[in-house]
Amino acid sequence: METFLTILTLAFSFTLLMDPVGNVPIYVAVLKQLPPRRQQVIIIREMVIALVTILLFYWLGERLLEALKVTPETIQISGGIILFIIALRMIFPTAKDTTVEYLGEEPFIVPLAIPLVAGPTILAAVMIYSQKGYNSFIVISALALAWLVSTLILVSSTFLEKILGKRGITACERLMGFVLTLISLQMFLEGIKQFFLS
Repeated sequence: METFLTILTLAFSFTLLMDPVGNVPIYVAVLKQLPPRRQQVIIIREMVIALVTILLFYWLGERLLEALKVTPETIQISGGIILFIIALRMIFPTAKDTTVEYLGEEPFIVPLAIPLVAGPTILAAVMIYSQKGYNSFIVISALALAWLVSTLILVSSTFLEKILGKRGITACERLMGFVLTLISLQMFLEGIKQFFLS
């Protein structure tokens, strides 16, 4: 039961970091000139690429950090700061954050997979969890669950935008940003605590 709750908690955090609701308007804007069926194929393909990228960072992150001689406390503190900045951008978006330049061609990897889903925040987070001694089964299960939820939301992006409207999506993203603020501050404080204890 405890393992299941841990997976759910991590999955919720990872879903926030992937920010599927906030990405809905961007996905709609980038894919709007393509047929609906092709849009779904592209979204699933880009989400698979994003998942593979995230898993690579999870598996190789610990070795990379060891090679760079970066301590877990440093990762937690810097990760908390990065998450806090991302959360602030979710709560207070600028015009630049919401503008998408459509190039008139089918997107591949950039920007839908990287950096919209597999962005610096989620990649930093999985590198942190690779250092925190979590069971790999728990982290990978949480990532898979978060990925599944994010994929379902993005596949339904056109429908969601019609139902929620731009204001509804903005409200959801700001709420997610607030929750992410709490998570980032907790991560930062844990890093500070571990730094002084060590």
